Amino acid sequence: VQVHKKDQIRSNFFMATNDLMLELQSHSLQLDEDSERKVVLMLLHLLEDKNGEVQNLAVRCLAPLVSKVKEPQVETMVDTLCSNMTSDKEQLRDVSSIGLKTVIAELPLSPSGDSTLTVGVCKKITSQLIGGKQEDVSVQLEALDILSDMLERLSGALVSFHSSLLSSLLPQLTSSRMAVRKRSILALGHLVPCCSPALFSQLTEHLLTELSKAPPTSMTRTYIQCLATISRQGGHRVGEHLEKLIPMVVKFVAVEDDELREYCFQAFEAFIRRCPKEMSPHIATVTQLCLKFMTFDPNYNYDDEEEEENSMDTEDGPDEESDEEYSDDDDLSWKVRRSSIRCLEVLVDARRDLLTSFYSSVCPALLARFKEREENVRADVFAAFSALLRQTRAASSRRGLGAGGEEEGEEPAVVMLKKQVSVIVKALHKQLKEKSIRSRQGCFSLLTDLSHTVPGALETHIPALIPGIVFSLTDRSTSSTMRIDALSFLHVLLLSHPPQAFQPHMQVLLPPVVACLEDSFYKITSEALLVAQQLVRVARPPGQSITWKLKATDIDQEVKERAISCMGHMVCHLGDHLGAELPGVLSIILERLKNEITRLTAVRTFTLISYPSLQVDLSPVLQEALSVLASFLRKKQRSLKLSTLSCLTALLTHHAASIEPAALQPVLSELPALVDESDMHVSQVSVSLLTSMSRACSSSLAQISSSVLPGVFRLVHSPLLQGGALASILDFLQALVVSNTSNLGYSQLLKALTDPFHSSQSSLLHRQSYQSVARCVAALCSSCPSEAPATVAGLLQENPGSPESARVLALLCLGELGRSSSLGGSKEVQGVILEAISSTNEEVKTAASCALGGVAVGGLKDYLPFLLKEISSQPRRQYLLLHSLKEVISACPASSLSPHVESIWTLLVQHCECEEEGTRNLVAECLGKLTLLNAEQLLPRLRQQLRTGSPLARSTVVTSIKFTIVDQPAAIDPLLKECIGDFLETLQDEDLNVRRVSLVMFNSAAHNKPSLIRGLLVSVLPHLYRETRIRKDLIREVEMGPFKHTVDDGLDVRKAAFECMYTLLDSCLDGLDVLHFLDHVEEGLRDHYDIRMLTFLMLARLASLSPAAVLQRLDRLIEPLRATCTTKVKAGSVKQEFEKQEELRRSAMRAVAALLAVPEVERSPVMADFANQIRTNADMASIYQSVQGGEGGAESMDLS
Repeated sequence: VQVHKKDQIRSNFFMATNDLMLELQSHSLQLDEDSERKVVLMLLHLLEDKNGEVQNLAVRCLAPLVSKVKEPQVETMVDTLCSNMTSDKEQLRDVSSIGLKTVIAELPLSPSGDSTLTVGVCKKITSQLIGGKQEDVSVQLEALDILSDMLERLSGALVSFHSSLLSSLLPQLTSSRMAVRKRSILALGHLVPCCSPALFSQLTEHLLTELSKAPPTSMTRTYIQCLATISRQGGHRVGEHLEKLIPMVVKFVAVEDDELREYCFQAFEAFIRRCPKEMSPHIATVTQLCLKFMTFDPNYNYDDEEEEENSMDTEDGPDEESDEEYSDDDDLSWKVRRSSIRCLEVLVDARRDLLTSFYSSVCPALLARFKEREENVRADVFAAFSALLRQTRAASSRRGLGAGGEEEGEEPAVVMLKKQVSVIVKALHKQLKEKSIRSRQGCFSLLTDLSHTVPGALETHIPALIPGIVFSLTDRSTSSTMRIDALSFLHVLLLSHPPQAFQPHMQVLLPPVVACLEDSFYKITSEALLVAQQLVRVARPPGQSITWKLKATDIDQEVKERAISCMGHMVCHLGDHLGAELPGVLSIILERLKNEITRLTAVRTFTLISYPSLQVDLSPVLQEALSVLASFLRKKQRSLKLSTLSCLTALLTHHAASIEPAALQPVLSELPALVDESDMHVSQVSVSLLTSMSRACSSSLAQISSSVLPGVFRLVHSPLLQGGALASILDFLQALVVSNTSNLGYSQLLKALTDPFHSSQSSLLHRQSYQSVARCVAALCSSCPSEAPATVAGLLQENPGSPESARVLALLCLGELGRSSSLGGSKEVQGVILEAISSTNEEVKTAASCALGGVAVGGLKDYLPFLLKEISSQPRRQYLLLHSLKEVISACPASSLSPHVESIWTLLVQHCECEEEGTRNLVAECLGKLTLLNAEQLLPRLRQQLRTGSPLARSTVVTSIKFTIVDQPAAIDPLLKECIGDFLETLQDEDLNVRRVSLVMFNSAAHNKPSLIRGLLVSVLPHLYRETRIRKDLIREVEMGPFKHTVDDGLDVRKAAFECMYTLLDSCLDGLDVLHFLDHVEEGLRDHYDIRMLTFLMLARLASLSPAAVLQRLDRLIEPLRATCTTKVKAGSVKQEFEKQEELRRSAMRAVAALLAVPEVERSPVMADFANQIRTNADMASIYQSVQGGEGGAESMDLS
């Protein structure tokens, strides 16, 4: 009975505690002071309950209780728990330890240290650690654990205790117990991120002092391990002490102790990761040590000659010995090798600028270690080499992007890598047949990286690799993951190498791929289908297996889609071999077309098999497919609509003979809704479909004049029409006018295009639509040459009495007609254009300028001499006439223009010193575009002009260079690269305007062709940075009536300099010293409105590109950000001032959001304090939320 009563009481305790926990977790529970005290005392009492389940529930109740009760009760909880920590009862100590950790986890975060609760609780726990029962090791370990948790979460609130905490932790490093030393190191690691620089220096000096005393090896290990930990956690601050630390660590590498060496290399790794720039003087030393000790294996003798000469049987021996060796716990040399290799990997990742030297030193050493006997170390060797490949790939892609595709030598690192490919394959191909799955996976991963880095480099080595791939696909002991990796590598290999390289191996490759196609695991089947799709290029794949997958309805979605795609490639490339199977395959694809889940893939497959490579007969399914495809055009899914339109275009282009006009009516009925300016790309593809209809099946277009055509004309008159969409409409109109469709002849189309410009609503038409309609008229004339004379005559009849819109359109049409077909030396055309140039209407004058340029392009001999003469003799019309000349130079091929180059050049040089900046800019553009036509002859002349001209002439010449830098490869590129340094010397020019245009030119080069200036950064950057400084001698006061206005003549130059800096972040980041760069960004954060907006963008970009450097400068960057976010405009200011300040605050907050996304940023007390200020200030919190949620954060922003 008594036992039953005790069980009943324990059950009641358990249920009551559980109910209390549920109540505490709800938000509705409110406790008065007396109730708080009683609940806390009862829970603390229950911690001593003999029932473990009751104890666990009581501990779980502490978490919600911390936020429910007042500070005195929390302190009571902490006091009791700390007292329990010294109890003789082990179970109570363990429960109390968990309780303290729970309380710490629930304490409110207070980065600025203003929460008395957090500080008070931490003080009590700290005092218990310092004065606790130190002789009991278990108490000591628990206390250190709790202190680590507390510092990890609340270090910012404990700034005032950091000194005492350091004093209490340092003696623990000399404890006789290894566990105590390790946990002390962990606690110190959590202390350093938020401690003051002085305290960090004190800790570092203490470690250096102790190490200089030559302590016992076990203690040396502890100090070096501590040094590595605080370097990882302390970040850039360790850089100040590197000159003392490096020699000390290097000295201890020589000590014969494997664990000590491991910790030394871990310290080097931390130094390199946190302070890559500061480590520059020591990189050579660390690299040599890594290369030396990555081969450190005193207990094993590698026989190089045997490994090279013998087969796999010989290699199996070392593997067996390896297992025996590593059963011996005394051999720890593998830790030394592993740590040195990891240090090398970090070095390769951190110092991309040393990539070429790594290929001379690190690459051969890593290749030699592919034979490493210990599997874990070998995996690190592969990882380090993969890091080298990734850096090479990044350097190569950056060179390709930066050069705009220009013809230039390969990246030096790629050239060096290609020389090592045979060595890599020789070292790896045997390991592809090893039993170790991890080794094989490492080999496949490394070879995949190699294929991505140097596509095609493995072509001659494929015979050596195929056996290893087949082995992984067929070995019965191989896991599913291994087979997927092997298939994935085979897919990459097939994509990156020519088909003929695989043809001799098809008999070996096909059986395992077929087996994988039939595997029950969908991921293997899916990868195998991708491989089979590529094998189609090599030889006929296993059609039956794919057809079975195509028919199956109970398989994974990914497998269904890849089966459809794979069969599409088979039909496309091998349809003539399918014979009687073809109709069945097509009917299955048609069924998949009707299925909502697979229809998009089926549409793309139909597009693929529509192309005429093998003239596959689609007639059995074509009519039904057209009906289904037409229904897709009304679906909301944009990708489906686009794919369907492309499919219909392909079908009409290549299978028009099999299509009845009536079958196209459902398609035509859906097109009017798609031809709309709300989605220009869909409109473009829809118009391309109409073009195909006009050419292949014009009889189906009888009704479009009332359905689709009005939408096309609305598109022509849209301000958004340009590029591909405009080109598609021009093609459509040309196809339509020659199709002889009734009611859609030349005159009807011309009238529909031009009528809106003669109506009373013409003022609503956008200026862009004038250019579009002019091009459409020219396109119609080119398709109907017989109509051109009458059209030109009609255009010439538009006189000064005609509406402005009609005159402007007529002039632009004349220009487009003259561009495409010469109008001859018609005096009438010449007179109309000159009369218009003299008009008082600006729009008419501009249109006349374009018209003169256009007719001159089509009739150089008739119009160019006249144009040059007019430029010289008519200074008042010079600007408009130069516009015409620019049109001629831009549009005419070099061969046509070459007889006139000298006369044009002479004229332009004469006008280099025009007082009007707009005219000079036009002259510069003409000079630049003319230089592109004959760079060898004209570029040296520009350089000569730079030395002899006045400041105005120099600014024109430098601006002209900007127009020679185009984003596409050009013949001028190598010549420009040789001499661009001469033009950039104008950054030192005495004239302010010359320096400004020089910066603009530099910015253009950095954006379009960074390879031109990458090698000059060392000499150019000091001059660039100099222009970012505010110069007081350029600031003046201007009196405007009773007011004084400050004018900064250096502002435009500074803006140009900061724009260059922003561009360099994208194109030349590796050539920048980011810390030096940040110094000037910091100056810009306090500059003019426009410059601050730029520097906020730069800061957000740097937070993503170079977070380590940003963390080093964080404390200095926060204050200007805080000042911007908290500044308010004076009352009574104009509306524009309020708007500018609001935009500044939003831009600054975007930069703050980007900084807060940087890992480990919360360790900065200044940043944590600012973040807390934002959270507690309603106005700033609102701005922060809006930039986070509504505008997608800083990463998505662009300077434009």
